[in-house]
Amino acid sequence: SMPSEMLMKILSYLDPVSLLCVGCVNKHFYHLASDNGIWLKIYSSCFHPKRTIWKMKSEQTETVSLGSAALHDREPGYWKKEYIFKQIAAVKTRVMQLVKPVDLYTGLPCKNKEAIKASGLSWIIVLKDRNGKEYVMEKANLSFKDTSVTILWYSTNWPCLDILSTIKLFGVTPLLPDQSRAASKNGPRRRSLIAEYHLANLTGNSAAVGADKLVQLFSLNPGLLVGLWKEKNEIAFVMASLHYHQLLERSTLGSAAVQYALPPNKPILDDIDPEYGLHDYSLHLDMHGGSCTYLCGTFKRLFCRKGDIENGYLRLTVVSLKDNTKHLPLIGTVGLSWETDVFKGNVKGCYVMDVTLSDETGKPFWCFSAPVYMELSSKASGLYDYMGHIYTTDYADSEGRVCVEIVWLEETKEYFVVSLVLYINTKKVNNWYGTNY
Repeated sequence: SMPSEMLMKILSYLDPVSLLCVGCVNKHFYHLASDNGIWLKIYSSCFHPKRTIWKMKSEQTETVSLGSAALHDREPGYWKKEYIFKQIAAVKTRVMQLVKPVDLYTGLPCKNKEAIKASGLSWIIVLKDRNGKEYVMEKANLSFKDTSVTILWYSTNWPCLDILSTIKLFGVTPLLPDQSRAASKNGPRRRSLIAEYHLANLTGNSAAVGADKLVQLFSLNPGLLVGLWKEKNEIAFVMASLHYHQLLERSTLGSAAVQYALPPNKPILDDIDPEYGLHDYSLHLDMHGGSCTYLCGTFKRLFCRKGDIENGYLRLTVVSLKDNTKHLPLIGTVGLSWETDVFKGNVKGCYVMDVTLSDETGKPFWCFSAPVYMELSSKASGLYDYMGHIYTTDYADSEGRVCVEIVWLEETKEYFVVSLVLYINTKKVNNWYGTNY
């Protein structure tokens, strides 16, 4: 029953974020909160309008003339849209400046953490039950590494696993990022779908990657780990591993329903080099358990001979079983750390593998971050220098495979990587380079 003029007067004192929230009440409030007069005042305080009248006798005359022209020549809500677009463009400019410097070892931007903070980016998971009800999990712990970020969600009131159908991973950015304060979860935000996972028969259809006394871990591709309480078979935590390569694009440029489609690589044809696409690869490998790093290294000048192309895969040997001078020790006891509001733990034999394979120009070619586990091999060690148990780690996706052999030395109580081989899908290579292997 309050007159619109009085409501407009009240709304004129609100900040942009509050105005956008008020506009969600109903249609009437939406039209009032989109008033050009209110938003032109906000816009003018941050940006200089394009149409400026300089030759006026007084500042008061200039303001009235500018306001009159700007209000009557524009459709309703014009200055609200202009303000939002300008703010988003300003944030994108800051982020682009931060991601320009590139790390010489990883080939990735070296200020990813700062870029994520500047964009106001965060991540949430949305669990959906069979009746369509959604449960949003906001609380998360972040762990930043050289080439990835690990996100851990935990709560005391997870929905029952038996009624859940899907889990969605979203990147969330505030519509109007405010650098002076943290974004409120009740403010206007937009979601970008990163991945969707099906939870039907999780324990039967997913790969069990490890367990300790309290929890059992199940892996869902790409890069998601679900921890279940052993006694109750209920969710204890969810962990996601996201590689920095195109992380900002996937977390910000998609919609709430459709994932962002990565643009195809534009191949640079080379008719001079007969083995173009087979050599000068660089690998940056990071093995970590959340808080601890077990192995971090860069390997240059990786190559593949034409005779090594078998069954549709190019083989890149990084660490050879026969060359013990290149065998690598793992620092510490390998395990994946987890925590909840009450408990903490470490699942031994599990870790997160970050792979960044770059082409001869230094451009990221194949990248991923995923939880993996070490499986005890049945074969005995044939190496005289390593008389101990052999463990294998295998990872595979549509673009390639990674095979790792690790030996445990009982005398020194340490692991050694004695073999590391990458298998790249020839379709991936042919599409990237415009070749035909």
